[in-house]
Amino acid sequence: MFSSRRSRPINQGNPKVLKARDLPSVVQYIESSACENVMLMLGAGVSTSAGIPDFRSPETGLYSNLQRLNLPHPEAVFEINFFRRNPVPFYTLAHELYPGKFRPTITHSFIRLLAEKKLLHTCFTQNIDTLERRAGVPDEKIIEAHGSFATQRCIDCQRPYDDAKMKDHIKRKAIAKCDSCQGFIKPDIVFFGEGLPSAFARAVPNLRKADLLIVIGTSLTVHPFASLTGMVDESCPRVLINMERVGDFGSRTDDVILLGKCDEIVLELCQSLDWEKDLNRLWELTKASVVTEPEEEVEESKSEELPEPKSAHPRDNLEILAAVEARLAKMSVKEGKEEGKDLEPSTDTVPSNTTASANSTTKEEAEKVAENIVDAIKGAPQGDVLKNDPATMEK
Repeated sequence: MFSSRRSRPINQGNPKVLKARDLPSVVQYIESSACENVMLMLGAGVSTSAGIPDFRSPETGLYSNLQRLNLPHPEAVFEINFFRRNPVPFYTLAHELYPGKFRPTITHSFIRLLAEKKLLHTCFTQNIDTLERRAGVPDEKIIEAHGSFATQRCIDCQRPYDDAKMKDHIKRKAIAKCDSCQGFIKPDIVFFGEGLPSAFARAVPNLRKADLLIVIGTSLTVHPFASLTGMVDESCPRVLINMERVGDFGSRTDDVILLGKCDEIVLELCQSLDWEKDLNRLWELTKASVVTEPEEEVEESKSEELPEPKSAHPRDNLEILAAVEARLAKMSVKEGKEEGKDLEPSTDTVPSNTTASANSTTKEEAEKVAENIVDAIKGAPQGDVLKNDPATMEK
């Protein structure tokens, strides 16, 4: 893969297929018998209104916000060699972006509408979020050039991995390993250092069949995807819907550049085509694509107990105490709800390494351990009392 941001000069010649290089001329062309095979190319800008950040926008882009994961550089989260050494950053990211959390946009519903109108030939997408699928675009019409979260497999033996098990691991931010060889499991997203899907290579020649190419929400900086714009015939009108002019758009006589927010321009296009009612109907259906995970009740068990205090020193027991306090607060909330009281759950943070034991004991046992820890803290030497001092915490 490589990047390029060069743009060619605007072609000043008269259009040969369209009447003019504007939206009304695009509408007229779509309504004509000459437009039968519409091809689309999608980038991250299609999904930003769904709440998914794009990659390169300063401050708000995905790469900018990955600094908190302590990566050597932002792109490392999508590098296969880095993933082999440390899959944690990617699983953290996957937890935030996993399909089901985001609703498809108006633009995604427009793609499905093109399919229903028997106009969509192929939708090439750089996006890994599967929102095209969730909007109801037929699978056979979608080419996920950079892969997606739809499937997953072992990075070593390439054995496919179960969807439900993968979802569970990502939900818990737990690293999934192959049942066969114990290699790391990765969604079928194309990382730097990996080849593009074979389906992408097979679909590229079909661009010659395009009667209209619509490119939406992409910077056209990543190749070979960006090169697809040049693979349609010179006689094929090309429409760019984006915040800025990119690639070589404007270099052909039948290029139309519509600058602005994707959803707004798509809505205007559908209004002009008298498709607005159908578009809204399809977008309304996407509400059901958002999965709201219910809060799971942790089954209580008396077989596991909270550990006894490690020593008389308070520093050794703070995590256990925090877990106990959280557990007691949770019990109080549960009891209050059963009595019809309107109680708010505690917002205390429970350390991950004590959560299991804190959630699997009785209230009486938890209170007993809490008393033991509190007694240990009270009985600690006066000069060793732990304070909320960062310097002290490091010692």
